Amino acid sequence: MNGELFERVRASFERQGLMRHLGATLLRVEPGLCELAMPYSERVTQQQDGFHGGAIGALGDIAGGYAALTVAAEGMEVVTVEYKINFLTSLQGGELRALGRVLKAGRRVIVTSAEVSHVAADGTVSPCAVLQQTVMPVPQTY
Repeated sequence: MNGELFERVRASFERQGLMRHLGATLLRVEPGLCELAMPYSERVTQQQDGFHGGAIGALGDIAGGYAALTVAAEGMEVVTVEYKINFLTSLQGGELRALGRVLKAGRRVIVTSAEVSHVAADGTVSPCAVLQQTVMPVPQTY
């Protein structure tokens, strides 16, 4: 794993109040790739006790965005312009894993995809959602 690249993403990820609130963690960073995890808790459920679509979407959005950050120029951050998500199922317990990948990196926009999977306590992995996203590099302001 590229330590410098991981630190760049980690520093930004730690400023994400929503990700802290949801209990998300940064698992893996490589050029064009980012993987996150989010445990099941009452903070991420909907009325039927499954993972909430908003939490699923947020995790996929952040995974894709940080995959994009790995290919953005130094001194830049990225912001989401749009994303489209297909929810495949909502499950309980375990954790969600989101794997974001860069599909096409341009100077003005970066297109990514993210796959969100549910990992049950017994290790069973089930597809949960797929997302396609467009992000835009912007200058850092901090």
